[in-house]
Amino acid sequence: MTEPTHPLRIAAAPISWGVCEVPGWGHVLDAATVLTEMAALGLSATEFGPPGYLPSEPNELRELLAPYGIAAIGGFVALPLHVEPEAALAAARANAKLFAAAGAEVLVLAAATGVDGYDSRPQLDREQWRTLLDTAAGIRDLAAEYGLRTVLHPHVGTLVETEAEVERLLADSDLDLCLDTGHLLIGGTDPVALARRHADRIGHIHLKDVRADMADRIRSGAMEYSAAVRNGLYVPLGEGDVDVDSLVRCVYESGYRGWYVLEQDTALAPTDTAAGPSRDTQRSLRRLEGIGAAMVSAGM
Repeated sequence: MTEPTHPLRIAAAPISWGVCEVPGWGHVLDAATVLTEMAALGLSATEFGPPGYLPSEPNELRELLAPYGIAAIGGFVALPLHVEPEAALAAARANAKLFAAAGAEVLVLAAATGVDGYDSRPQLDREQWRTLLDTAAGIRDLAAEYGLRTVLHPHVGTLVETEAEVERLLADSDLDLCLDTGHLLIGGTDPVALARRHADRIGHIHLKDVRADMADRIRSGAMEYSAAVRNGLYVPLGEGDVDVDSLVRCVYESGYRGWYVLEQDTALAPTDTAAGPSRDTQRSLRRLEGIGAAMVSAGM
């Protein structure tokens, strides 16, 4: 039996091919095209993408994925958690049913503002923050009924973005995190330092690399997030300012054995094809596989 070349569980996400939940984000490639590209790169697992991108009927979803040899591991669900908790719980239950029926394992929850896009956000009062936490805990509990883990995703333009908000979430709740290296850095958090401080709270990982100079401009208000994405904020792993090597080694040494989801958020123009995103994803994949192989060589 051939020994594995690396120990990492690697998955893809449609956002790397420009498939986003934000209206007007950009040209959306069809699912067959994106799945074909993933399979050609040797990827065998993916997150779902935005609600409705993949079929919402489990049998149709399985029939779509099967020819590509790709499994669905879960997906990103952005919901307003600070208002109308019952509506958020109902939406989360619908997603959890689909995820579980498709054999997935994780629901990646974000605290949406309730406004389309990620370019602005309100400030919460104490009662709204408490409602956010209680709603997230309720979603975690209902997702567990379907055999799913729930992780909270700090994300630019949501209600958990800055380092202070991430630390407050960890202090005020027992929810695990989706450690998204790009969104954390943009929000002002060193993802490696966070992983070292809270190794026991890392439940899922989105691996991104970003340009720190553009992240600074987003934080200062000099550039909107959506404009930064269109101007190359995200780059292949190893070509930006996230210390991806240290992050992977840190979480692995701490016992993390979950998924590493490759995400290079992009927005496509109407004339763009899958070629560019596939090229970038391949570069990230090879970099991550190389990190994993080096860890094997080092006896990790």
